[in-house]
Amino acid sequence: MKLIQDFKKFAIKGNVMDLAIGVIIGGAFSTIVNSVVKDLIMPVASLFTDGLDFSNRFIRLGAIPANFQGNPHSYKDLQGAGVALFGYGSFITVVFNFIILAFVVFLMMKFINTLRDAQTNAPAAAPPEDVLLLREIRDVLKQPK
Repeated sequence: MKLIQDFKKFAIKGNVMDLAIGVIIGGAFSTIVNSVVKDLIMPVASLFTDGLDFSNRFIRLGAIPANFQGNPHSYKDLQGAGVALFGYGSFITVVFNFIILAFVVFLMMKFINTLRDAQTNAPAAAPPEDVLLLREIRDVLKQPK
């Protein structure tokens, strides 16, 4: 029972919950980054490479099965048929995803640090009037008569 209680304490700690939330948000954010790379960046990159589609670039390592019904130049069709492929185009896409994700995380951290710096450098708020009045009364009472 002690083990379960210790685990419960561990799981409820703020850092563990923050990590869990970060993983969930990261998973959702990954989908957005994948879409940005696939739908926005890679088509633009293809313009500069005469229409080269990176996601469909591969080297076939295995033989195509005799009962293959798909396009022999399609990475997805060959992969679905179980043909051994060296998918360097897919790898390039994943590397772009990583670079973009890392850059966005860098920008987010830079923004958060800027906010923290602004908060720590902000001048302290003036004390309320009632506090100032109480201080005056205290100072008057401390004066020798």
